[in-house]
Amino acid sequence: MLFLVRHAKAGSRHDWIGEDLVRPLSKAGRKQADALAASLRSAGATELFSSPYLRCVQTLEPLGTALGMPIVIDARLTEGDDFSGALELLATARDGAVLCSHGDLIPATMVALERRGCVIVGEPDWRKATVWVIQREDGDCASANVWGPPAV
Repeated sequence: MLFLVRHAKAGSRHDWIGEDLVRPLSKAGRKQADALAASLRSAGATELFSSPYLRCVQTLEPLGTALGMPIVIDARLTEGDDFSGALELLATARDGAVLCSHGDLIPATMVALERRGCVIVGEPDWRKATVWVIQREDGDCASANVWGPPAV
């Protein structure tokens, strides 16, 4: 099982002054990150990968702290990037890996997985702080369902 997380709520892109790479989570986003940490820890998170964007790193920080585990920055999860890198990471990550990315890359990745035979169970949800739970069989992504964002 793998977990593909859309980063938690961040301040408005349009109101942010400065480079988008360093736009942080909002107060609500920090609460979502805390709630995600509890859920992902109990689900068996084993390693953490994040887009280089601060809001993704901050989404995984509470989980990393709880597990005493570093967050590995991986450019294949970067906003605006091609989904092929995310697919590669999903294919090579250990079971229990948590990958945090963005609202453009995650839908593209899930559509690509579906084209490759992954069965999407339930309705897709692309909101911030959603978690796609991906089941693998023999190294292939076989099925996926999504957890809605935590209520905070």
